[in-house]
Amino acid sequence: MTLHPQNIGTTMPHGFAGSYARQPDMIIDTRPAGGAEKTTFGAPLEYDANGAVVPMGAGSTAAQFVGVAAREVKSALNYLDQGAGAYAPGEAVPVFMRGCINVKCQNGTPALGGKVYVRVAADETIPTAAVGGFEAAADTTAANTVELTNCRWAGPADANGIAELRILTLNNA
Repeated sequence: MTLHPQNIGTTMPHGFAGSYARQPDMIIDTRPAGGAEKTTFGAPLEYDANGAVVPMGAGSTAAQFVGVAAREVKSALNYLDQGAGAYAPGEAVPVFMRGCINVKCQNGTPALGGKVYVRVAADETIPTAAVGGFEAAADTTAANTVELTNCRWAGPADANGIAELRILTLNNA
């Protein structure tokens, strides 16, 4: 009888954007999704005028950051939309407000204790960096990114660009 050993390797990927990374020091609150667009798993969130959460975007400030849209197991409502990880307007959104969560880092190299930024304006020199995405480096034009002073990176990103984000303190609770 021949054995077929398996090994995982020396590193494991972080998983998916919006998945929690560590317990028990985490606070998650539920808020309705506002706006007209879907809110994707792992997106940085802020409150709209009605108290619902919407993705941060153009014109957002660091002081408006509330948390991150956490990933939940959801039933697909559309056959063609099976893999889309998002909340429709009006749906309940679990808002990750403190603790460690996996997010997509679209620019820069996350490092343990490194600063966290959110892109609030497009930069033609970085076409892959969408407005509203997390980044590990400030843009050369200071107004294009805002630093989330209550957040730090908890280590490097995996091959898919997913990195662990640590939200140190509540902001706008």
